[in-house]
Amino acid sequence: MDALNNYGSSDEEGSSEVTTKRGNNNSVKINSAPDVGGENLNATRLYTAPTTSEVAVNIPYNDMMLPALGPENPFSQKKMATQNVLTGHIEAESMNEMDFRTQLRTFESYGYARDPSINTSGVDGTVGGGVLGTGYVGDVNKAMTLNGASIHDSLPKHLRPNQDLKDRRKPKGDSAVLEGENAYLGPWAGYEKEKVGVSSRPTDEELEYVAAMSAKRTRQPKTTGEIPFGEEKSVFHGSQERDYLGRTYMAVPQDLDVNLLSEPGTQQCFIPKKCIHTWSGHTKGVSAIRFLPKSAHLLLSAGMDNKVKIWDVYHDRECLRTMSGHGKAVRDITFSNDGRRFLSASYDKTIKLWDTETGQCIKSFSTGKIPYTVKFNPDEDKQHLFLAGCADKKIVQFDINTGEVTQEYDQHLGAVNTITFVDENRRFISTSDDKTLRAWEFDIPVVIKYVAEPDMHSMPAVALHPNKKWLACTSLDNQILVFGARDRFRQNRKKRFAGHMVAGYACQPGFSPDGRFISSGDADGNVWFWDWKTCRIIKKFKAHDKVVINTEWNPHETSKMATCSWDGTIKYWD
Repeated sequence: MDALNNYGSSDEEGSSEVTTKRGNNNSVKINSAPDVGGENLNATRLYTAPTTSEVAVNIPYNDMMLPALGPENPFSQKKMATQNVLTGHIEAESMNEMDFRTQLRTFESYGYARDPSINTSGVDGTVGGGVLGTGYVGDVNKAMTLNGASIHDSLPKHLRPNQDLKDRRKPKGDSAVLEGENAYLGPWAGYEKEKVGVSSRPTDEELEYVAAMSAKRTRQPKTTGEIPFGEEKSVFHGSQERDYLGRTYMAVPQDLDVNLLSEPGTQQCFIPKKCIHTWSGHTKGVSAIRFLPKSAHLLLSAGMDNKVKIWDVYHDRECLRTMSGHGKAVRDITFSNDGRRFLSASYDKTIKLWDTETGQCIKSFSTGKIPYTVKFNPDEDKQHLFLAGCADKKIVQFDINTGEVTQEYDQHLGAVNTITFVDENRRFISTSDDKTLRAWEFDIPVVIKYVAEPDMHSMPAVALHPNKKWLACTSLDNQILVFGARDRFRQNRKKRFAGHMVAGYACQPGFSPDGRFISSGDADGNVWFWDWKTCRIIKKFKAHDKVVINTEWNPHETSKMATCSWDGTIKYWD
Protein backbone atom coordinates (compact mmCIF):
# COMPACT_ATOMS: atom_id res chain seq x y z
CA MET A 1 0.00 0.00 0.00
CA ASP A 2 1.05 3.61 -0.53
CA ALA A 3 2.88 5.22 2.32
CA LEU A 4 0.96 7.58 4.59
CA ASN A 5 2.22 10.45 6.70
CA ASN A 6 3.09 9.42 10.25
CA TYR A 7 1.42 11.81 12.64
CA GLY A 8 2.60 9.96 15.80
CA SER A 9 5.94 10.02 17.55
CA SER A 10 8.04 6.87 17.71
CA ASP A 11 7.86 4.81 20.89
CA GLU A 12 10.91 2.96 22.08
CA GLU A 13 8.88 0.47 24.09
CA GLY A 14 8.50 -2.91 22.52
CA SER A 15 11.47 -2.45 20.21
CA SER A 16 13.95 -5.30 19.93
CA GLU A 17 17.65 -4.57 19.70
CA VAL A 18 20.50 -7.01 19.00
CA THR A 19 24.08 -6.04 19.85
CA THR A 20 26.88 -7.46 17.73
CA LYS A 21 30.44 -7.27 18.94
CA ARG A 22 33.33 -6.60 16.61
CA GLY A 23 37.01 -6.30 17.03
CA ASN A 24 38.54 -3.46 18.99
CA ASN A 25 35.48 -3.58 21.23
CA ASN A 26 33.37 -1.89 18.58
CA SER A 27 29.74 -2.88 18.90
CA VAL A 28 26.94 -2.27 16.36
CA LYS A 29 23.31 -2.15 17.45
CA ILE A 30 20.86 -3.76 15.04
CA ASN A 31 17.20 -3.07 15.56
CA SER A 32 15.46 -6.20 14.33
CA ALA A 33 11.96 -4.79 14.90
CA PRO A 34 12.03 -1.08 14.08
CA ASP A 35 9.15 1.03 15.22
CA VAL A 36 6.93 2.24 12.38
CA GLY A 37 4.68 4.39 14.51
CA GLY A 38 1.57 2.31 14.00
CA GLU A 39 0.74 2.20 17.69
CA ASN A 40 -0.05 5.89 18.04
CA LEU A 41 -2.38 6.34 15.06
CA ASN A 42 -5.13 8.81 15.84
CA ALA A 43 -8.50 8.14 14.20
CA THR A 44 -9.45 11.81 14.36
CA ARG A 45 -6.45 13.07 12.38
CA LEU A 46 -6.36 13.71 8.66
CA TYR A 47 -3.88 11.62 6.70
CA THR A 48 -2.67 12.79 3.29
CA ALA A 49 -0.58 11.15 0.61
CA PRO A 50 2.98 12.48 0.22
CA THR A 51 2.22 13.49 -3.38
CA THR A 52 -0.79 15.66 -2.47
CA SER A 53 -0.31 19.14 -3.93
CA GLU A 54 -3.58 20.71 -2.71
CA VAL A 55 -5.22 20.34 0.68
CA ALA A 56 -8.80 21.48 1.20
CA VAL A 57 -8.44 21.89 4.99
CA ASN A 58 -5.93 23.52 7.31
CA ILE A 59 -3.40 20.98 8.69
CA PRO A 60 -0.77 21.99 11.25
CA TYR A 61 2.70 22.42 9.86
CA ASN A 62 4.23 19.98 12.33
CA ASP A 63 1.78 17.28 11.26
CA MET A 64 2.48 17.83 7.60
CA MET A 65 6.26 17.58 8.08
CA LEU A 66 6.19 14.28 9.97
CA PRO A 67 7.96 11.34 8.29
CA ALA A 68 6.07 8.95 6.06
CA LEU A 69 4.20 6.15 7.78
CA GLY A 70 4.85 2.55 6.81
CA PRO A 71 7.14 0.93 4.27
CA GLU A 72 7.27 2.18 0.71
CA ASN A 73 5.53 0.11 -1.94
CA PRO A 74 8.24 -1.20 -4.26
CA PHE A 75 5.73 -1.88 -7.06
CA SER A 76 4.22 1.61 -7.31
CA GLN A 77 5.67 4.25 -9.59
CA LYS A 78 6.52 7.53 -7.95
CA LYS A 79 4.26 10.36 -8.98
CA MET A 80 5.39 13.94 -9.14
CA ALA A 81 3.60 16.38 -6.87
CA THR A 82 3.27 18.85 -9.75
CA GLN A 83 2.23 16.28 -12.33
CA ASN A 84 -0.22 17.82 -14.81
CA VAL A 85 -0.44 15.01 -17.38
CA LEU A 86 -0.68 11.26 -17.02
CA THR A 87 2.99 10.60 -17.75
CA GLY A 88 4.64 13.54 -16.01
CA HIS A 89 4.85 17.31 -15.99
CA ILE A 90 4.72 19.59 -19.02
CA GLU A 91 5.93 23.14 -18.91
CA ALA A 92 4.45 25.77 -21.19
CA GLU A 93 6.79 26.89 -23.94
CA SER A 94 6.48 29.87 -26.24
CA MET A 95 8.01 30.53 -29.64
CA ASN A 96 8.10 33.74 -31.58
CA GLU A 97 5.72 33.75 -34.53
CA MET A 98 8.43 35.02 -36.90
CA ASP A 99 10.88 32.33 -35.79
CA PHE A 100 8.22 29.67 -36.29
CA ARG A 101 7.40 30.88 -39.80
CA THR A 102 11.10 31.08 -40.66
CA GLN A 103 11.78 27.50 -39.57
CA LEU A 104 8.61 26.25 -41.26
CA ARG A 105 9.55 27.79 -44.60
CA THR A 106 13.12 26.56 -44.17
CA PHE A 107 11.85 23.03 -43.66
CA GLU A 108 9.56 23.31 -46.70
CA SER A 109 12.39 24.65 -48.85
CA TYR A 110 15.49 22.78 -47.66
CA GLY A 111 14.03 19.82 -45.79
CA TYR A 112 15.40 20.63 -42.36
CA ALA A 113 14.70 23.08 -39.53
CA ARG A 114 16.23 24.10 -36.25
CA ASP A 115 14.97 22.12 -33.25
CA PRO A 116 12.63 24.52 -31.41
CA SER A 117 13.21 22.89 -28.01
CA ILE A 118 16.87 23.99 -27.79
CA ASN A 119 18.87 27.10 -28.54
CA THR A 120 21.83 26.26 -30.76
CA SER A 121 23.88 28.53 -32.93
CA GLY A 122 25.64 25.97 -35.06
CA VAL A 123 25.63 22.39 -36.23
CA ASP A 124 28.52 21.14 -34.18
CA GLY A 125 26.19 19.43 -31.75
CA THR A 126 27.70 21.02 -28.65
CA VAL A 127 24.30 21.85 -27.18
CA GLY A 128 22.46 18.74 -28.30
CA GLY A 129 18.87 18.12 -29.33
CA GLY A 130 17.32 17.26 -32.69
CA VAL A 131 18.53 14.22 -34.57
CA LEU A 132 21.54 12.58 -32.93
CA GLY A 133 22.33 15.76 -30.99
CA THR A 134 22.78 17.92 -34.08
CA GLY A 135 20.26 20.57 -33.08
CA TYR A 136 18.24 20.07 -36.30
CA VAL A 137 15.31 17.96 -37.39
CA GLY A 138 14.74 16.61 -40.87
CA ASP A 139 17.54 16.24 -43.41
CA VAL A 140 20.51 16.64 -41.05
CA ASN A 141 23.09 15.97 -43.79
CA LYS A 142 21.76 18.85 -45.85
CA ALA A 143 21.78 21.04 -42.77
CA MET A 144 25.47 20.21 -42.29
CA THR A 145 26.17 20.94 -45.97
CA LEU A 146 24.41 24.32 -45.92
CA ASN A 147 25.83 25.14 -42.49
CA GLY A 148 22.32 25.41 -41.06
CA ALA A 149 21.29 28.32 -43.29
CA SER A 150 17.66 29.44 -43.12
CA ILE A 151 15.63 31.02 -45.90
CA HIS A 152 16.84 34.45 -44.79
CA ASP A 153 20.53 33.47 -44.97
CA SER A 154 22.58 33.61 -48.15
CA LEU A 155 23.78 30.23 -49.42
CA PRO A 156 27.32 29.56 -50.50
CA LYS A 157 27.91 30.58 -54.11
CA HIS A 158 28.42 27.04 -55.40
CA LEU A 159 25.17 25.89 -53.79
CA ARG A 160 22.89 28.56 -55.25
CA PRO A 161 20.43 26.91 -57.68
CA ASN A 162 20.57 29.55 -60.45
CA GLN A 163 24.16 30.63 -60.04
CA ASP A 164 25.19 29.51 -63.54
CA LEU A 165 22.74 31.96 -65.14
CA LYS A 166 25.14 34.83 -64.62
CA ASP A 167 27.89 32.85 -66.26
CA ARG A 168 25.76 32.13 -69.35
CA ARG A 169 24.51 35.71 -69.69
CA LYS A 170 25.60 37.57 -72.81
CA PRO A 171 27.65 40.74 -72.35
CA LYS A 172 25.66 43.95 -72.14
CA GLY A 173 27.87 45.67 -74.73
CA ASP A 174 29.20 49.17 -74.99
CA SER A 175 26.69 51.94 -74.28
CA ALA A 176 28.42 54.15 -76.90
CA VAL A 177 27.78 51.64 -79.71
CA LEU A 178 24.24 51.46 -80.98
CA GLU A 179 24.52 48.93 -83.80
CA GLY A 180 26.88 46.26 -84.98
CA GLU A 181 29.44 44.35 -83.01
CA ASN A 182 29.56 44.99 -79.28
CA ALA A 183 26.34 47.02 -79.54
CA TYR A 184 24.69 47.97 -76.28
CA LEU A 185 22.04 45.45 -75.17
CA GLY A 186 21.78 46.35 -71.51
CA PRO A 187 19.08 44.51 -69.58
CA TRP A 188 17.75 43.08 -72.88
CA ALA A 189 20.78 40.89 -73.33
CA GLY A 190 19.85 37.23 -73.59
CA TYR A 191 21.65 34.01 -72.72
CA GLU A 192 24.34 32.20 -74.69
CA LYS A 193 22.32 29.02 -75.30
CA GLU A 194 19.00 30.81 -75.77
CA LYS A 195 17.14 30.05 -79.00
CA VAL A 196 16.59 33.24 -80.96
CA GLY A 197 13.59 33.66 -83.27
CA VAL A 198 11.48 30.91 -81.69
CA SER A 199 7.92 32.13 -81.26
CA SER A 200 6.63 32.22 -77.71
CA ARG A 201 3.03 31.91 -78.90
CA PRO A 202 1.27 28.79 -77.57
CA THR A 203 0.64 26.04 -80.08
CA ASP A 204 -2.82 25.13 -81.36
CA GLU A 205 -2.81 21.96 -79.26
CA GLU A 206 -2.08 23.97 -76.13
CA LEU A 207 -4.87 26.40 -76.93
CA GLU A 208 -7.35 23.57 -77.45
CA TYR A 209 -6.33 21.94 -74.18
CA VAL A 210 -6.74 25.20 -72.25
CA ALA A 211 -10.15 25.81 -73.84
CA ALA A 212 -11.30 22.30 -72.93
CA MET A 213 -10.16 22.68 -69.31
CA SER A 214 -11.86 26.07 -69.04
CA ALA A 215 -15.13 24.65 -70.33
CA LYS A 216 -14.89 21.81 -67.82
CA ARG A 217 -14.32 24.21 -64.94
CA THR A 218 -17.17 26.50 -65.93
CA ARG A 219 -19.84 26.20 -63.28
CA GLN A 220 -23.46 26.14 -64.14
CA PRO A 221 -25.48 28.88 -62.41
CA LYS A 222 -27.21 27.66 -59.27
CA THR A 223 -30.96 27.49 -59.49
CA THR A 224 -33.07 28.69 -56.59
CA GLY A 225 -35.72 26.05 -57.20
CA GLU A 226 -38.30 28.76 -57.85
CA ILE A 227 -41.49 27.62 -59.53
CA PRO A 228 -42.56 30.20 -62.15
CA PHE A 229 -45.76 32.10 -61.50
CA GLY A 230 -48.72 30.34 -63.07
CA GLU A 231 -47.42 26.81 -62.50
CA GLU A 232 -48.63 26.53 -58.91
CA LYS A 233 -50.95 23.67 -58.08
CA SER A 234 -53.84 23.35 -55.65
CA VAL A 235 -55.55 20.09 -54.71
CA PHE A 236 -58.82 19.83 -52.77
CA HIS A 237 -59.01 16.73 -50.57
CA GLY A 238 -62.58 16.88 -49.30
CA SER A 239 -65.58 15.06 -50.69
CA GLN A 240 -67.12 18.20 -52.21
CA GLU A 241 -66.05 21.82 -52.35
CA ARG A 242 -69.55 23.23 -51.75
CA ASP A 243 -72.43 22.05 -49.62
CA TYR A 244 -76.10 21.98 -50.56
CA LEU A 245 -76.33 25.75 -49.95
CA GLY A 246 -73.30 26.47 -52.13
CA ARG A 247 -71.03 27.32 -49.21
CA THR A 248 -67.32 26.45 -49.18
CA TYR A 249 -65.17 25.63 -46.18
CA MET A 250 -64.76 29.37 -45.63
CA ALA A 251 -68.28 29.53 -44.17
CA VAL A 252 -68.30 29.66 -40.38
CA PRO A 253 -69.91 26.50 -38.92
CA GLN A 254 -73.19 27.14 -37.11
CA ASP A 255 -73.77 23.64 -35.76
CA LEU A 256 -71.27 23.86 -32.91
CA ASP A 257 -71.62 24.55 -29.21
CA VAL A 258 -68.86 27.15 -29.52
CA ASN A 259 -69.56 30.71 -30.60
CA LEU A 260 -66.90 31.22 -33.27
CA LEU A 261 -67.80 34.87 -33.70
CA SER A 262 -67.31 35.87 -30.08
CA GLU A 263 -64.66 38.31 -28.91
CA PRO A 264 -61.40 36.50 -28.00
CA GLY A 265 -60.44 36.65 -24.34
CA THR A 266 -63.92 37.00 -22.90
CA GLN A 267 -63.68 33.59 -21.24
CA GLN A 268 -61.20 32.43 -18.62
CA CYS A 269 -58.60 30.07 -20.08
CA PHE A 270 -57.02 26.93 -18.63
CA ILE A 271 -53.96 24.80 -19.37
CA PRO A 272 -54.62 21.94 -21.87
CA LYS A 273 -54.09 18.44 -20.55
CA LYS A 274 -54.31 15.88 -23.36
CA CYS A 275 -53.95 15.51 -27.12
CA ILE A 276 -57.32 15.14 -28.83
CA HIS A 277 -56.19 15.02 -32.48
CA THR A 278 -53.05 14.72 -34.62
CA TRP A 279 -52.75 16.03 -38.17
CA SER A 280 -50.03 14.23 -40.13
CA GLY A 281 -49.99 15.25 -43.76
CA HIS A 282 -46.61 16.93 -44.17
CA THR A 283 -43.75 14.65 -45.18
CA LYS A 284 -41.20 16.91 -43.46
CA GLY A 285 -41.20 19.31 -40.56
CA VAL A 286 -43.84 21.99 -40.03
CA SER A 287 -42.39 25.48 -39.67
CA ALA A 288 -45.51 27.57 -38.87
CA ILE A 289 -49.26 27.30 -38.19
CA ARG A 290 -51.94 30.01 -38.15
CA PHE A 291 -55.63 29.94 -37.21
CA LEU A 292 -58.08 31.59 -39.59
CA PRO A 293 -58.77 35.13 -38.28
CA LYS A 294 -61.98 35.75 -36.34
CA SER A 295 -63.62 32.29 -36.56
CA ALA A 296 -60.49 30.04 -36.20
CA HIS A 297 -62.33 27.06 -37.71
CA LEU A 298 -59.50 26.51 -40.22
CA LEU A 299 -55.80 25.97 -39.59
CA LEU A 300 -53.10 26.94 -42.07
CA SER A 301 -49.71 25.19 -41.97
CA ALA A 302 -46.39 25.80 -43.73
CA GLY A 303 -44.20 22.76 -44.29
CA MET A 304 -40.61 22.08 -45.10
CA ASP A 305 -41.89 19.81 -47.87
CA ASN A 306 -42.52 23.01 -49.92
CA LYS A 307 -46.29 22.79 -49.37
CA VAL A 308 -48.98 24.81 -47.60
CA LYS A 309 -52.02 22.98 -46.23
CA ILE A 310 -55.43 23.99 -44.87
CA TRP A 311 -56.94 21.80 -42.12
CA ASP A 312 -60.41 21.51 -40.67
CA VAL A 313 -60.38 22.26 -36.93
CA TYR A 314 -63.90 20.99 -36.24
CA HIS A 315 -66.09 18.24 -37.73
CA ASP A 316 -63.88 15.63 -39.48
CA ARG A 317 -60.57 17.46 -38.82
CA GLU A 318 -59.18 16.44 -42.19
CA CYS A 319 -56.87 18.13 -44.68
CA LEU A 320 -59.03 20.27 -46.94
CA ARG A 321 -56.54 21.66 -49.45
CA THR A 322 -52.86 21.42 -50.39
CA MET A 323 -51.08 24.20 -52.29
CA SER A 324 -47.79 23.50 -54.07
CA GLY A 325 -46.06 26.53 -55.48
CA HIS A 326 -42.66 26.80 -53.85
CA GLY A 327 -39.44 25.09 -54.83
CA LYS A 328 -38.02 25.02 -51.31
CA ALA A 329 -39.25 24.91 -47.72
CA VAL A 330 -41.87 27.45 -46.66
CA ARG A 331 -40.57 29.66 -43.87
CA ASP A 332 -43.53 31.82 -42.82
CA ILE A 333 -47.24 32.37 -43.50
CA THR A 334 -49.71 35.11 -42.58
CA PHE A 335 -53.41 35.80 -43.14
CA SER A 336 -55.08 39.02 -44.18
CA ASN A 337 -57.61 40.51 -41.77
CA ASP A 338 -60.60 38.77 -43.33
CA GLY A 339 -58.72 35.50 -43.96
CA ARG A 340 -59.62 35.51 -47.65
CA ARG A 341 -55.98 35.72 -48.68
CA PHE A 342 -52.68 34.70 -47.18
CA LEU A 343 -48.98 35.12 -47.92
CA SER A 344 -46.31 32.43 -47.91
CA ALA A 345 -42.56 33.12 -47.74
CA SER A 346 -40.14 30.44 -48.88
CA TYR A 347 -36.44 29.73 -49.05
CA ASP A 348 -36.73 29.81 -52.86
CA LYS A 349 -36.61 33.64 -52.43
CA THR A 350 -40.24 34.20 -53.38
CA ILE A 351 -43.33 35.45 -51.56
CA LYS A 352 -46.66 34.28 -52.97
CA LEU A 353 -50.17 35.56 -52.42
CA TRP A 354 -52.87 32.86 -52.32
CA ASP A 355 -56.63 32.78 -52.33
CA THR A 356 -57.75 30.83 -49.25
CA GLU A 357 -60.99 29.62 -50.74
CA THR A 358 -59.88 28.46 -54.19
CA GLY A 359 -56.18 27.80 -53.47
CA GLN A 360 -55.10 29.77 -56.53
CA CYS A 361 -51.90 31.79 -56.51
CA ILE A 362 -52.80 35.43 -57.14
CA LYS A 363 -49.35 37.03 -57.37
CA SER A 364 -45.69 36.32 -56.77
CA PHE A 365 -43.14 38.74 -55.31
CA SER A 366 -39.36 38.53 -55.03
CA THR A 367 -36.36 40.68 -54.20
CA GLY A 368 -33.78 38.01 -54.99
CA LYS A 369 -33.17 37.43 -51.27
CA ILE A 370 -34.62 34.90 -48.85
CA PRO A 371 -37.64 36.29 -46.94
CA TYR A 372 -37.69 35.16 -43.30
CA THR A 373 -40.95 36.79 -42.23
CA VAL A 374 -43.99 38.42 -43.87
CA LYS A 375 -46.70 40.52 -42.29
CA PHE A 376 -49.80 42.30 -43.62
CA ASN A 377 -50.46 45.82 -42.43
CA PRO A 378 -53.39 45.28 -40.01
CA ASP A 379 -55.17 48.50 -40.96
CA GLU A 380 -58.28 47.86 -43.03
CA ASP A 381 -57.41 50.58 -45.53
CA LYS A 382 -53.84 49.24 -45.95
CA GLN A 383 -54.52 45.58 -46.60
CA HIS A 384 -52.84 45.94 -49.98
CA LEU A 385 -49.48 46.56 -48.25
CA PHE A 386 -47.25 44.01 -46.55
CA LEU A 387 -43.75 43.90 -45.12
CA ALA A 388 -41.09 41.23 -45.65
CA GLY A 389 -37.95 40.84 -43.55
CA CYS A 390 -35.17 39.42 -45.71
CA ALA A 391 -31.76 37.85 -45.38
CA ASP A 392 -30.06 40.93 -46.89
CA LYS A 393 -30.74 42.90 -43.65
CA LYS A 394 -33.61 44.86 -45.22
CA ILE A 395 -37.34 45.15 -44.55
CA VAL A 396 -39.13 45.54 -47.86
CA GLN A 397 -42.62 46.99 -48.27
CA PHE A 398 -44.67 45.67 -51.21
CA ASP A 399 -47.84 46.96 -52.81
CA ILE A 400 -50.03 44.04 -53.85
CA ASN A 401 -51.95 46.07 -56.41
CA THR A 402 -48.86 47.10 -58.39
CA GLY A 403 -46.47 44.34 -57.29
CA GLU A 404 -43.72 46.89 -56.73
CA VAL A 405 -41.54 47.76 -53.75
CA THR A 406 -42.81 51.02 -52.23
CA GLN A 407 -40.41 51.36 -49.30
CA GLU A 408 -37.19 49.88 -47.87
CA TYR A 409 -36.17 49.92 -44.24
CA ASP A 410 -32.42 49.40 -44.24
CA GLN A 411 -30.84 49.83 -40.80
CA HIS A 412 -30.27 46.32 -39.47
CA LEU A 413 -26.85 44.68 -39.53
CA GLY A 414 -28.16 41.12 -39.84
CA ALA A 415 -30.99 39.09 -41.31
CA VAL A 416 -34.43 40.31 -40.17
CA ASN A 417 -36.34 37.65 -38.21
CA THR A 418 -39.62 39.15 -37.01
CA ILE A 419 -41.97 42.07 -37.71
CA THR A 420 -44.67 43.04 -35.18
CA PHE A 421 -47.13 45.94 -35.54
CA VAL A 422 -47.75 47.98 -32.38
CA ASP A 423 -49.28 51.29 -31.26
CA GLU A 424 -52.53 50.94 -33.25
CA ASN A 425 -50.52 49.80 -36.29
CA ARG A 426 -48.75 53.15 -36.68
CA ARG A 427 -45.42 51.55 -35.79
CA PHE A 428 -43.79 48.18 -36.05
CA ILE A 429 -40.93 46.49 -34.23
CA SER A 430 -38.33 44.29 -35.92
CA THR A 431 -35.73 41.91 -34.51
CA SER A 432 -32.65 40.69 -36.30
CA ASP A 433 -29.62 38.46 -36.10
CA ASP A 434 -27.62 41.56 -35.15
CA LYS A 435 -29.01 41.09 -31.59
CA THR A 436 -30.97 44.34 -31.65
CA LEU A 437 -34.59 45.43 -31.51
CA ARG A 438 -35.64 48.43 -33.60
CA ALA A 439 -38.88 50.38 -33.75
CA TRP A 440 -40.06 52.11 -36.94
CA GLU A 441 -42.81 54.45 -38.04
CA PHE A 442 -44.73 52.75 -40.82
CA ASP A 443 -43.75 54.05 -44.27
CA ILE A 444 -40.88 56.12 -42.79
CA PRO A 445 -37.49 54.36 -43.13
CA VAL A 446 -36.00 55.92 -39.98
CA VAL A 447 -35.44 54.07 -36.72
CA ILE A 448 -37.28 55.80 -33.85
CA LYS A 449 -36.01 53.43 -31.14
CA TYR A 450 -32.89 51.28 -31.02
CA VAL A 451 -32.59 48.66 -28.27
CA ALA A 452 -29.27 46.87 -27.85
CA GLU A 453 -27.53 45.67 -24.69
CA PRO A 454 -24.17 43.88 -24.31
CA ASP A 455 -25.91 40.87 -22.77
CA MET A 456 -28.64 40.61 -25.42
CA HIS A 457 -28.93 37.64 -27.75
CA SER A 458 -30.78 37.20 -31.01
CA MET A 459 -34.56 37.10 -30.66
CA PRO A 460 -35.90 35.14 -33.65
CA ALA A 461 -39.54 34.88 -32.45
CA VAL A 462 -41.85 37.53 -31.00
CA ALA A 463 -45.47 37.44 -29.78
CA LEU A 464 -47.73 40.36 -28.87
CA HIS A 465 -49.72 40.20 -25.63
CA PRO A 466 -53.53 40.35 -26.07
CA ASN A 467 -53.62 43.72 -24.27
CA LYS A 468 -51.23 45.13 -26.92
CA LYS A 469 -48.92 46.51 -24.20
CA TRP A 470 -46.12 43.93 -24.11
CA LEU A 471 -43.92 41.95 -26.46
CA ALA A 472 -42.68 38.48 -25.52
CA CYS A 473 -39.40 37.77 -27.33
CA THR A 474 -37.75 34.36 -27.42
CA SER A 475 -34.06 34.93 -26.69
CA LEU A 476 -31.47 32.39 -27.75
CA ASP A 477 -30.03 32.23 -24.22
CA ASN A 478 -32.97 29.99 -23.22
CA GLN A 479 -35.36 32.59 -21.88
CA ILE A 480 -38.29 34.75 -22.95
CA LEU A 481 -37.81 38.49 -22.43
CA VAL A 482 -40.58 41.09 -22.23
CA PHE A 483 -40.41 44.55 -23.80
CA GLY A 484 -42.92 47.36 -23.70
CA ALA A 485 -44.96 47.91 -26.86
CA ARG A 486 -45.74 51.56 -26.20
CA ASP A 487 -43.53 54.63 -26.55
CA ARG A 488 -40.29 53.70 -24.77
CA PHE A 489 -40.00 50.00 -25.74
CA ARG A 490 -38.02 49.30 -22.57
CA GLN A 491 -37.35 45.84 -21.26
CA ASN A 492 -39.43 44.78 -18.29
CA ARG A 493 -36.76 43.35 -16.00
CA LYS A 494 -39.37 41.95 -13.61
CA LYS A 495 -40.78 39.60 -16.22
CA ARG A 496 -38.54 36.82 -17.42
CA PHE A 497 -39.62 33.31 -18.38
CA ALA A 498 -36.96 30.60 -18.27
CA GLY A 499 -36.47 26.89 -17.71
CA HIS A 500 -36.74 25.58 -21.26
CA MET A 501 -33.98 25.00 -23.81
CA VAL A 502 -34.50 26.86 -27.11
CA ALA A 503 -30.94 27.84 -28.05
CA GLY A 504 -30.62 27.66 -31.83
CA TYR A 505 -34.37 27.45 -32.58
CA ALA A 506 -36.95 30.13 -33.37
CA CYS A 507 -39.64 28.70 -31.10
CA GLN A 508 -42.66 30.96 -31.36
CA PRO A 509 -44.24 31.85 -27.99
CA GLY A 510 -48.01 32.10 -27.63
CA PHE A 511 -50.47 33.82 -25.29
CA SER A 512 -53.75 32.48 -24.05
CA PRO A 513 -56.67 34.63 -25.31
CA ASP A 514 -57.22 36.10 -21.83
CA GLY A 515 -53.50 36.85 -21.41
CA ARG A 516 -53.11 34.79 -18.22
CA PHE A 517 -50.66 32.24 -19.61
CA ILE A 518 -47.70 32.24 -21.95
CA SER A 519 -46.62 29.07 -23.72
CA SER A 520 -43.62 27.97 -25.74
CA GLY A 521 -42.10 24.84 -27.19
CA ASP A 522 -38.50 23.78 -26.73
CA ALA A 523 -35.81 21.81 -28.52
CA ASP A 524 -36.67 18.54 -26.72
CA GLY A 525 -40.28 18.40 -27.93
CA ASN A 526 -41.82 19.75 -24.71
CA VAL A 527 -44.43 22.47 -24.28
CA TRP A 528 -44.01 24.86 -21.34
CA PHE A 529 -46.58 27.08 -19.63
CA TRP A 530 -45.85 30.07 -17.37
CA ASP A 531 -48.08 32.34 -15.37
CA TRP A 532 -47.94 35.83 -16.86
CA LYS A 533 -48.14 37.67 -13.53
CA THR A 534 -45.81 35.60 -11.36
CA CYS A 535 -43.53 34.24 -14.14
CA ARG A 536 -43.67 30.82 -12.51
CA ILE A 537 -43.65 27.56 -14.45
CA ILE A 538 -47.11 26.04 -14.25
CA LYS A 539 -46.83 22.96 -16.42
CA LYS A 540 -44.60 21.11 -18.85
CA PHE A 541 -45.39 18.02 -20.91
CA LYS A 542 -43.91 16.03 -23.76
CA ALA A 543 -45.74 16.93 -26.97
CA HIS A 544 -43.58 15.91 -29.96
CA ASP A 545 -40.53 13.86 -30.85
CA LYS A 546 -38.59 16.87 -32.17
CA VAL A 547 -38.46 20.59 -31.53
CA VAL A 548 -41.84 22.28 -31.05
CA ILE A 549 -41.56 25.38 -33.23
CA ASN A 550 -44.97 26.99 -32.67
CA THR A 551 -47.85 27.04 -30.16
CA GLU A 552 -51.18 28.63 -31.19
CA TRP A 553 -54.12 29.06 -28.81
CA ASN A 554 -57.67 28.79 -30.12
CA PRO A 555 -59.18 32.27 -29.51
CA HIS A 556 -62.72 31.01 -28.88
CA GLU A 557 -62.23 28.01 -26.58
CA THR A 558 -60.95 28.03 -23.04
CA SER A 559 -58.22 25.41 -23.21
CA LYS A 560 -57.63 24.43 -26.85
CA MET A 561 -54.18 24.84 -28.37
CA ALA A 562 -52.41 23.64 -31.54
CA THR A 563 -48.69 22.81 -31.71
CA CYS A 564 -46.48 22.03 -34.68
CA SER A 565 -43.09 20.37 -34.75
CA TRP A 566 -40.21 19.40 -36.97
CA ASP A 567 -41.39 15.80 -36.70
CA GLY A 568 -43.98 16.66 -39.37
CA THR A 569 -47.10 16.54 -37.19
CA ILE A 570 -49.59 19.09 -35.88
CA LYS A 571 -51.34 18.26 -32.61
CA TYR A 572 -54.49 19.68 -31.08
CA TRP A 573 -54.64 19.81 -27.27
CA ASP A 574 -57.49 20.24 -24.82
